[in-house]
Amino acid sequence: MFRAVKRTSYKPKNDQKGVSMNKPAHLEPQDRYNMELLSNVHPGDWKNPKPRPCYDFVVIGGGTAGLVAAAGASGLGAKVALIEKNLLGGDCLNVGCVPSKSLIRSSRAYAEVRDAPAYGIRVPQGVEVDFSEVMERMRKLRARIARHDSARRFRDLGIDVFLGKGRFSGEKSIDVSGKQLHFKKALIATGARAIGLPIKGLTEAGYLTNETIFSLTERPTRLAVIGGGPLGCELAQAFQRLGSSVTVIEILPKLLGPEDEDASTVVARALEKDGIRVILNATITEIKKEKGVKKILVCENGKEHVVLADEILLGAGRAPNVESLDLEVAGVEYDLRKGILVNDRLQTTNPDVFAAGDVCLKYKFTHMADASARIVIQNALFSGRKKISALTIPWCTYTDPEVAHVGMTEKDIKEKGLNIKTIMIPFNEVDRAILDGEEDGFLKVYIKKGSDKILGATIVARHAGEMIGEIALAISAKVGLKKLATVIHPYPTQAEAIKKAADEYNRLRLTPFTKRLLLWWMKWSLRK
Repeated sequence: MFRAVKRTSYKPKNDQKGVSMNKPAHLEPQDRYNMELLSNVHPGDWKNPKPRPCYDFVVIGGGTAGLVAAAGASGLGAKVALIEKNLLGGDCLNVGCVPSKSLIRSSRAYAEVRDAPAYGIRVPQGVEVDFSEVMERMRKLRARIARHDSARRFRDLGIDVFLGKGRFSGEKSIDVSGKQLHFKKALIATGARAIGLPIKGLTEAGYLTNETIFSLTERPTRLAVIGGGPLGCELAQAFQRLGSSVTVIEILPKLLGPEDEDASTVVARALEKDGIRVILNATITEIKKEKGVKKILVCENGKEHVVLADEILLGAGRAPNVESLDLEVAGVEYDLRKGILVNDRLQTTNPDVFAAGDVCLKYKFTHMADASARIVIQNALFSGRKKISALTIPWCTYTDPEVAHVGMTEKDIKEKGLNIKTIMIPFNEVDRAILDGEEDGFLKVYIKKGSDKILGATIVARHAGEMIGEIALAISAKVGLKKLATVIHPYPTQAEAIKKAADEYNRLRLTPFTKRLLLWWMKWSLRK
């Protein structure tokens, strides 16, 4: 439900009394790499600066959207304050993209060794995964990347960095750790968090989310993943390859819910090839914990199963962080499920307050948070008219193979009743994919029937995320398949599939009448 907008006088909360609320953050395990991470993104000795009389721009939330907006605004000469109550860098750095992709890379290294005999490479028997070293590598690299998001770096950019809880104290003021920050414009970029599910016994049994799984130091022997979305599929495959026995439990009839049906099939096949048990159309009736073992009672198409697990990973969605901000005081409307309510320019119901990133957007991607922050800079500081709806948004699920998409999906197209033509290039027809032993994939391009206008595309390939950018650029620049057919792609590459799709479009244009016309023209041109 929507929260009513209130106009009230501000009264400090009890926990805001005193000079500083900058309590040291905590991460497990407490090794040198996590200590290095904390020294960057939430230094325990940090002293909040004395607030300026009034800031041009105040940002609440130091994740991707907040950091991009703060740095961009400061670089343009604005007086900026940045507030973060937990860890700078947000989910992406600390419990999202960065640690997960490190684990995925380690798991792919193992898969390459495992599959080496298929390429004529003999490997010794008994190749093992050292899970503790895999996790240590992740923490080491995360700490290294954290320097880019450090409090000191942003202070050196001329930004006043406040570590502590920020709350609106008026329509144009924010309280952080007992200090009042007055602003001309503000941005809410508080992100989102993992949510639980109303499953009987889940809380009592205990579970992991993306916010806790990267703190593991011992490999779970049996891991049950509840949710077959991007997070669930990525980490299920990674942990299976790293030595866990993984079961994925999904309520829907296919993995990766809104993705292309064929893409879902390829990913399911890949997971099962790795040894993962996938249960679809599943309902969890109860979870019990007995002698340290978690027993998950699952009903699949009317059949009951018991899944045994040492750990449960919950990947069932995210909720926006809108509580404890006193948004009513600022006249900012929000919804507990959808987040901050914004218009197409990312402006809230308070015209001087904007929102960006996961706290307000449907697509909760790091690159989407980045793009939305850039829109806010233009609209908030320069009275711009940039619209979020005008963006062309690619995304990628980093399973092996990856699933990348941009533009409209087949579902979107059907709902709008558009007349389209789908061009599909299987990767068993792409020379480089054959040579790489990566034939189980494809490229689909959806074009408006009667034209070469690209409406959307899906790629399933080992490096689909690296390939989708070309089509995203084509859609953004309004370049059709006819033009893409003139682009020379290096041979052999898997991206040559895009050239093949463009060539296929040109072949489709060769109707019998067109062929007769071209034949006449050729004969006329060759006359002597």
